[in-house]
Amino acid sequence: MKTYIVGGAVRDELLGLPVKDRDHVVVGATPEDMLRQGFRPVGKDFPVFLHPDTQEEYALARTERKTAPGYKGFVFHTSPDVTLEQDLVRRDLTINAIARAEDGSLSDPFDGQRDIRAKVFRHVSEAFAEDPVRILRLARFAARFVDFTVAPETNALMRAMVAAGEVDALVPERVWQELSRGLMEARPSRMLQVLRGCGALARIVPELDRLWGVPQPERWHPEVDTGIHMEQVIDYAAAQGHDLPVRFAALLHDLGKGVTPADQWPAHHGHEGLGVQLVKDVCARLKVPTECRDLAIMTAREHGNVARARELRCRTIVTLLERCDGLRKPARFSQMLLACECDARGRVGATASFAEQPFPQRGYLETALAAARAVDAGAIAQGLSERPDRIPEMVRNARVRAVREALRLGDEVDDEAEAVAAAGTAP
Repeated sequence: MKTYIVGGAVRDELLGLPVKDRDHVVVGATPEDMLRQGFRPVGKDFPVFLHPDTQEEYALARTERKTAPGYKGFVFHTSPDVTLEQDLVRRDLTINAIARAEDGSLSDPFDGQRDIRAKVFRHVSEAFAEDPVRILRLARFAARFVDFTVAPETNALMRAMVAAGEVDALVPERVWQELSRGLMEARPSRMLQVLRGCGALARIVPELDRLWGVPQPERWHPEVDTGIHMEQVIDYAAAQGHDLPVRFAALLHDLGKGVTPADQWPAHHGHEGLGVQLVKDVCARLKVPTECRDLAIMTAREHGNVARARELRCRTIVTLLERCDGLRKPARFSQMLLACECDARGRVGATASFAEQPFPQRGYLETALAAARAVDAGAIAQGLSERPDRIPEMVRNARVRAVREALRLGDEVDDEAEAVAAAGTAP
């Protein structure tokens, strides 16, 4: 019985990166051997055990055989005579198929160290093609290891997998799991580039894939191409350390530009409204969590209004706050403003860069929201106990005035609110 550290722990150590989790493979043992030594079984599909002290995972060396489409269609075989190399050959990439023995020596039968030095993602064997999740994993690795490239033969194999329909067999939960993890890496755009490069993005999120090649006005978008803009937006969100809902909202905010009529290009009037249903479709298909879905829908719908915030009347701003449920959920409203800021600054091209441009709209609307929320609706309601039908109107007018004062827009005339105030009926 011999144990080896395998996979990401060995890879990251060789790359000089912090090692977070260690996975172990055990050669020459049976499940009964593991139980006698105090290991606790946790594997469902094949024998995996937790160490009695460290709680790290130890899996028995195994082989696998493809029996059905998708990533679940495998039969696994474990026995004491399965060798380390037989176990490693079933792994996805050469950089993940290196094992470290207890004495510190390395087993590297597929030249993973060579590919680490060359910064190349290369599949271990043709068995890579049997599991479509590996396409998603490789794309996620590209977002993490930003200076690695995909070996041409590996990209060709992934394209063949897409053509064979393997990607279509992926379940939504697994697609979302890998995409969301990729969005949280250092440069999420590289995940999308890899998925586009093999044709998988068009199968997984076609609404996103169609953005590349769609032009925008160069005056406001020096990067011109909508797909490139989206790459820059999500990379900016990652560079700022924003959380997953903000990054996901940034990813989908411009889906509407993919369906505006070509004869209107490079203009995209009304793309915000067009994008809302597309975002809903993506979220429903991938079973996106509610927090991410709601913020993405709101950002797609409102990012144009946020960009024009300083041109809006006070009453319109209050309407925006209400429509976004900002008075009840101010934190989510603030997240939307962060996503919109990423949109504004993710615009870098040959002629100009918006990356360092100020984005006063965020502070402007945060100020408006704080002022509107500070209005004491309960006190207004008490003062109108004889006219409860007037309460919503009076509360709203009070919020409009509060926003006007907070934004120092004293010269603005809001006809309805000013008429109510002049009549002496405002509380």
